[in-house]
Amino acid sequence: MHQSLLWVESLVKLYLDRYMENELFILWTSSDETTFDKMINMYARNGIKNGWWEKITIIIWGGSTQLVKNSSIVQQGIQDLISQGVFLTACQACAERVGAAEMLIDLGVEVRYWGEPLTELLKQNKKLLTI
Repeated sequence: MHQSLLWVESLVKLYLDRYMENELFILWTSSDETTFDKMINMYARNGIKNGWWEKITIIIWGGSTQLVKNSSIVQQGIQDLISQGVFLTACQACAERVGAAEMLIDLGVEVRYWGEPLTELLKQNKKLLTI
């Protein structure tokens, strides 16, 4: 029994290691709508659709928070990304400062404090694309 349990744990670890290697985090700080439309949106959508990544997480932080709040085009793009399997999350401090927290949640975006989790991603050498 003990040996089979170790075998199962090894398989789970292998799967998680593979899954985590195939995960991309996009730290989106740009307030430029064209950058969202022609890079972030296109790459994340195609990354999931074409199987380049098993999981893509977009972190909305800084200037991008204000852009999401003010642009219905970007808001629609976010809803489309979520429907295609891209996970979106936003910095709670930024969202609160610009009055966008509730709107982001209504769009389906997770809102949380990101300072410590971002530090952990960096310390663990996770794949992080910063835009």
